[in-house]
Amino acid sequence: MKSRRTFASIVGMIAVALAATGCGGGGGGGGEAGGGGAADEFPQKRLEYILPFDAGGESDITARLQQEKLAEVLGQTVNISYKPGGGGALGWSELTRMAPDGYKFMGSNLPHIILQPMLRDDAGYETEDLKQVYIFQSTPNALLVPADSDIQTLDDFIEAAKANPGAMSVGGSGDFSANHIGTLMLNDMAGIDVTYTPFSGTGTAVPALLGGHVDALMSYSPQISQLGDQVRAIAVATEERMPGLPDVPTFVEQGHDLVDGAYRGVSVPTDTPDDIVQKLADAFEEVNQDPELVTAFEEQAFVLENYGPEEAIELTEERKAVYEDLLTRLELVP
Repeated sequence: MKSRRTFASIVGMIAVALAATGCGGGGGGGGEAGGGGAADEFPQKRLEYILPFDAGGESDITARLQQEKLAEVLGQTVNISYKPGGGGALGWSELTRMAPDGYKFMGSNLPHIILQPMLRDDAGYETEDLKQVYIFQSTPNALLVPADSDIQTLDDFIEAAKANPGAMSVGGSGDFSANHIGTLMLNDMAGIDVTYTPFSGTGTAVPALLGGHVDALMSYSPQISQLGDQVRAIAVATEERMPGLPDVPTFVEQGHDLVDGAYRGVSVPTDTPDDIVQKLADAFEEVNQDPELVTAFEEQAFVLENYGPEEAIELTEERKAVYEDLLTRLELVP
């Protein structure tokens, strides 16, 4: 497990102001009552875990696995709700306008929160507007075709794409998302031109594949086991084969250095006091150590991650550099 460094900071003037007005922490949790920080009495009421994607996708599955344990650790009910749209952009835009008290936190994904503000004029937020609390899992990209497809291997896929430039469609979850950039990476590395078709989430992308509306899906590793014999996984974007998916070859072993996917965590508005952020981060770290959750992650091909607030920023900067390099070469950066 990666070590989590303490996100050390003093609430300072923010806490003083909250204490003076009595509006901190949503229900008395803010301010410096009794000399403590804003998190001393947080939380004192129900929390809302908002997902900016459709129900049924990887973010939803993860949140459902976390929900009961998270409520136990925080001592309050945790309600899950959904605000899909724009590959997550609608929700993240609204998050920037929510009260910065910690009572509403939202699922946030890399590379989505990097790519959308970088490439869309209408994203409605900037990466820095979201204060990342914790990154708790990742899912590598995986290229899937219907089980009855003539495509058996990655070489078959590339050959078909070269024979019909621009004609093959690859669906995925969201615009300017991990699935989207994974498709761009494959186009770049293999010298092909397939058309990426975005859906509002995995929950809508999968039916499009099974219904024959797209030729393939750039999805995530959990879909391989969830869809079973309905699909054929022709490549997964990891350095080595995943222990839970030993029969699925990697892009790397098939001659293409494509190693990428989505990192999932939660974020809050940027003005949320640091000690409340840390209390939430501590809760997610504790949940990530629950044996039942760890087993469930492994069984569903999620990769357990532990990035606290500072580490999440570092990872974001690292991935941003990779994506900027690719998109600049593809002349896609405005």
